[in-house]
Amino acid sequence: MMGLVQDATLGDALAAFAVVRPRLFGIAYRMLGSVADAEDVVHDAWLRWQQTDRAAVRDPEGFLITTTARLAVNAATSARARREVYSGPWLPEPVDTSTDPVARAERDESVELAVLLLLERLSPAERAVYVLREAFDYPFRRIGEVLDTSEANARQLARRARTHLDQERHDPVPRADHVRLLRSFLAAARAGDLHQLEDLLADSAVSYADGGGTVRAAPMPIVGRENVARYIVGLMAKFGRDLELEIVEANGGPAVLASRDGAAVALFTLDASAAGIEQIQIVLNPTKLGQFKPTVHGKSDQT
Repeated sequence: MMGLVQDATLGDALAAFAVVRPRLFGIAYRMLGSVADAEDVVHDAWLRWQQTDRAAVRDPEGFLITTTARLAVNAATSARARREVYSGPWLPEPVDTSTDPVARAERDESVELAVLLLLERLSPAERAVYVLREAFDYPFRRIGEVLDTSEANARQLARRARTHLDQERHDPVPRADHVRLLRSFLAAARAGDLHQLEDLLADSAVSYADGGGTVRAAPMPIVGRENVARYIVGLMAKFGRDLELEIVEANGGPAVLASRDGAAVALFTLDASAAGIEQIQIVLNPTKLGQFKPTVHGKSDQT
């Protein structure tokens, strides 16, 4: 009889956890920029929920969100130390938001890859406040409770985070213009057209390539219109003529997936302003491409 009661209690705990799990993952992923790290945080939150005296918890959702946010702050601190010795530029791990209902949940600016990269420059506490406020619209009083700080300090952290991001980021272009730029980039890169690529890029364009130490990639960011254009042309030549290209959705926006023999080899995402393409992120690290499955055979740029 005791076993049945325990099973029922555990089932209730699992049901309560399942309801809020997409939000927990969303918080952790935005904080860490890594699916695996986010899943680890969510798993640790589940273990704490499983082991706690749940009868004494008045607000299960609040308990789980607070636990997840605090675990993510700790994980972000250790992740920053690991990324200091990462081989070459580190880029956030992209997620396929076209098919993954968890990743699709509560999609907004803070899940864009360019924004996730900027969030890495904030302190873990600033990042947590930004995510809770901008992505999930939490009031500052509640954010203070989650992070065990005052409402006034939560507001100050939010101001610092937003100021830093506003200084670093330009006004994004409308989605239709973004798709047009991506298609033009795809055509120019495929043709190896250096001049067309230069025309698409902003003067201060920068590209980042993340090979994770397992795939050869530029060890430093490439800066400047001409340098970035030459790098893209050279990279496409290195890939070879048998590369398959298609437009997919990553982190709520369009991206170019490059594949060979049915396996993803690179994902290109763009960040653009009225001046043109400002940033190109190239994920080459195979451990970060697992969610993306090619759907084309032969060279294509289908949506």
